[in-house]
Amino acid sequence: MSGRLTVIGLGPGNADQVTPEASRAVAEARFFYGYKPYLDRLDLRPDQARVPSDNREELSRAKDALTMAAQGHDVAVVSGGDPGVFAMAAAVCEAIEAGPDEWRAVDVAMLPGITAMLAVAARIGAPLGHDFCAISLSDNLKPWELIELRLLAAAGAGFVIALYNPISKARPWQLGRAFECLTAILPGTTPVVFGRAAGRPDERIEVFLLAHADAEKADMATCIIIGSPETRIIKRGEKPALVYTPRSAAGPRK
Repeated sequence: MSGRLTVIGLGPGNADQVTPEASRAVAEARFFYGYKPYLDRLDLRPDQARVPSDNREELSRAKDALTMAAQGHDVAVVSGGDPGVFAMAAAVCEAIEAGPDEWRAVDVAMLPGITAMLAVAARIGAPLGHDFCAISLSDNLKPWELIELRLLAAAGAGFVIALYNPISKARPWQLGRAFECLTAILPGTTPVVFGRAAGRPDERIEVFLLAHADAEKADMATCIIIGSPETRIIKRGEKPALVYTPRSAAGPRK
């Protein structure tokens, strides 16, 4: 008898930004697997159980959840933000592909959530108003040389770039190096948005120019949005400035 596994995105941390679909899935599930800080955000009933694990244990977490679901249980795997953006949805798919046949028989649903770059963008205006991409600066699962290649390609093509996992105690230098790479292609006047804990009580949203962007102002709770050469800052007197990227774009510079 096979059960069900639902991968749930809880959004960036504000309870108002959890979708009704995700809330219904939380009410229906029996076992919850996830990184402990995300599980702590859930208000569970006595008949529901948390199974916490540490960061960087995504694949083993997915395997444990699939094993429980294959036994006939209703299981949820919990992510912050959107589970399909550098999160648990891909880990679950990876586990199913390499795992036993009974895992393929599990009913699986991926429920979207508000990812960090969308929450940060909404706080500052519309920096994602034209073509954009998202790049994780973590080199735990890919080489740094590939990250630099993608940064340069995205900047050269005129994309707005959202940076996830920008810095940590184990990775203190990558964000500064990323700014160095981008400065070689983008104007120093390019807006850079540091969005920390968007929607939470400790939220901090700051805008700098690329020439003055300081990597030490970021931590792992920060999502950084780097504009394209067309991204603009609208000053509004005493009101917060708006950052936006126009819906139209010029062709390649010759």
